[in-house]
Amino acid sequence: MVIIATCAILFFGCNSPVAPKPKGYEKTVFPEKKYKVFSAAGYPYTFEYPVYGQIKNNLNYFRDNKQTNNWINIHFPENGATIYVSYRPILANQLDTFIRDAYTFANNHTSKASSIDDSVFVTDHGVYGVFFHIGGNVATSYQFLLTDSTHHFFRGALYFDATPNEDSLAPANEFFLKDLKHLVNTFRWK
Repeated sequence: MVIIATCAILFFGCNSPVAPKPKGYEKTVFPEKKYKVFSAAGYPYTFEYPVYGQIKNNLNYFRDNKQTNNWINIHFPENGATIYVSYRPILANQLDTFIRDAYTFANNHTSKASSIDDSVFVTDHGVYGVFFHIGGNVATSYQFLLTDSTHHFFRGALYFDATPNEDSLAPANEFFLKDLKHLVNTFRWK
């Protein structure tokens, strides 16, 4: 009798409706592409950035106030993304060190990267640069450096507030790639 009651409970008690799991990732809706100029007083550079981004210049890293060093972040709260920007004035014989550091930052992702491509370019405004595209489940898919090769060095990297997953971040990376290219192509030294 106990066996029959147990079987009846198991048979009739496990008839919950089946709920199918959705396939793939949720569709992300991105804002319309529009840009505004960043040209704050005291900064040695200017560029256009998306209107849906917020410039954050009150930065402290390791108790060092980076606002006085012309560092900024461009934060995209709706998409959980940030372009981290650093600026350095070039003193005697420092350009090679800054470029080597930028390559080191890009190559720090080799353990997770499926590829690292770098493209050297010069913009119409006489800005020299290197654009890095890092494939795979990496923390940042895009990094870049910009310089005039004598006085200024500017470096940026796009990060998301998410666990790196190349497939799920692909639409966001594609969306922000256009913004990064626009920033680079409108960038000028003051």
